[in-house]
Amino acid sequence: MPLVKINAVNDLPAPANGGDLKGVLADAFHRVPRTAPVIVLIHGFKFSPFQESRSPHEHILSLSPKPKNRRAISWPTELGFTDLHPNEGLCISFGWDASGHIWRACANAEHAGKALAQLTAIISQLRPGQRVDVMTHSLGARVTLSGMAQMPPRALRRVVLMTPAEMTSRARAALDTPAGQCAEFLNITSRENDLYDLMFEGLVAPHRPGDRALGQGGFSKRRNWLDLQIDHPDTLEGLARIGLHIAPPSRRVCHWSPYLRPGMFDLYRAFLREGMPLTALRNCVPEGSSRRWSRLLAPPRVNLPLPFVGKTPS
Repeated sequence: MPLVKINAVNDLPAPANGGDLKGVLADAFHRVPRTAPVIVLIHGFKFSPFQESRSPHEHILSLSPKPKNRRAISWPTELGFTDLHPNEGLCISFGWDASGHIWRACANAEHAGKALAQLTAIISQLRPGQRVDVMTHSLGARVTLSGMAQMPPRALRRVVLMTPAEMTSRARAALDTPAGQCAEFLNITSRENDLYDLMFEGLVAPHRPGDRALGQGGFSKRRNWLDLQIDHPDTLEGLARIGLHIAPPSRRVCHWSPYLRPGMFDLYRAFLREGMPLTALRNCVPEGSSRRWSRLLAPPRVNLPLPFVGKTPS
């Protein structure tokens, strides 16, 4: 039983298939060894578990996604969950209502963050000391970071933020919480995402001096945080030296490359499952990042098409 589907209902977590949450989790933990990982996966904008056509549980958070499009890749499967062996650990697909306009989704992300905090509290009650990791994309970062204010120290062990839709000021507040100080963060950035960062800053952000989208880089001087720019040639070369071979970017603009690019899940498995130290990644990548718009405004090259902005869930 490696996959449990949980939804944020207002401020509370609830099993997607009904029943008592503590009972569902207790049953799952009964089947999973204490040493096995527990990984919570959180989707981004446009998905909603309450709309069948937009359900993340039938898409990226499913072991066998139904939609036949190029972005319907199974995160659980790519992370090593196959529904075959309890030693694989427990995967929790966390759904929340990110449908509608961006302002509504941002407000719902705050409520989902409270539900996530409650979920970690229940896990701690059922299995004290259990390590919990989180992997998010886009606006799922706001869910995780906003929820950390209500989490105790060591509620989360590691957090992967893929092209996060969040501001540095809000992330800083999360890092300064007891839970944030104890967790390690891998912030996956790319100049492919510059257009989306700009839209988020313009439409959503509370404008403060020096504030910017987290996708532009965050807190490189903090020991528990690493910005990893996956379209930087030196980053790809450095990762290859430690056995992580990630395909180079093929587009100028792409919001989904952190999970669609071949080789990315080798990195996530190494970080979340195999315990690769954050320092090992830090030592093999360059300091700083490429300048904003450096990819979009680069001279034309082969295999750098400008994509159309899709209307499907991100």
